[in-house]
Amino acid sequence: MKNIGIIAKRGEPEAVKAVKDFLKRLKGQGFKFFIESDVAAFLKVKGHPRKKIPSMSDIIIVFGGDGTLLSIARLVGNLGVPILGVNLGGLGFITEIGRNEVEKEIDKVLSGQCAFEERIMLLADVYRDGKRVIRHNALNDVVLNKSALSRMFELDIRINNRYASSFRADGLIISTPTGSTAHSLSAGGPILYPTLETFLMTPICPHTLTSRPIVLPDTIVLEATIKSGDDVYLTLDGQVGFPLKVNDKLKIMKADYKTKFIVLHSKDYFQILRTKLKWGE
Repeated sequence: MKNIGIIAKRGEPEAVKAVKDFLKRLKGQGFKFFIESDVAAFLKVKGHPRKKIPSMSDIIIVFGGDGTLLSIARLVGNLGVPILGVNLGGLGFITEIGRNEVEKEIDKVLSGQCAFEERIMLLADVYRDGKRVIRHNALNDVVLNKSALSRMFELDIRINNRYASSFRADGLIISTPTGSTAHSLSAGGPILYPTLETFLMTPICPHTLTSRPIVLPDTIVLEATIKSGDDVYLTLDGQVGFPLKVNDKLKIMKADYKTKFIVLHSKDYFQILRTKLKWGE
């Protein structure tokens, strides 16, 4: 791991300082750094566009919170570059270490004394008049919701090209196990163990109480067609948006690649739940 990509939360002075300390720690050890342009400008060193860093790196170290890490997972996509998240944010549910742990843990990473954990990703295609108009990937979730007014809209759901259900709701969340502790959890969905290979479909405030969350195998293809409703939006990981129209079809499936996270801690997932979500208290 000689080529190290460095990406930090934009507009965050603390992130710039963390990167500066990190570079000082590894100075003169033969590593080649590819630092995103925004951070590099503050450090007065050569920078690179964020979107090019995955193809140049053996490993990417992300200084920020869960939101920054989600955006980089989508950016890495099918390149398979392992990611280490250094938490500078609040919750830090999927970032691996805190800033005060970098000094102690970084040698394990760069010498290969670490493990990897793979998480499934989603692909979301939007079809309009029979033609695909966009494709996006997501690590956490794909969400259909209203952009402004809180009126319900109607959806038809098909699974593997077979009719499954129709319902009216404020929205719909299709999440990975990683995303089960995000938007889906706040909408009443269950927590899924993060390395499971399943989907979770969670309606948001459905019109009927019988429309409950359901766990599905990740081998299926799920189709959601907008039957009625104005100002419906598709959002990916809560960060990328696309407006939808009546009769648009959203097709969701598992990506043929996974996000690869670097794992250093021996703590188990239930410890993370207790620490971060106060689970069981």
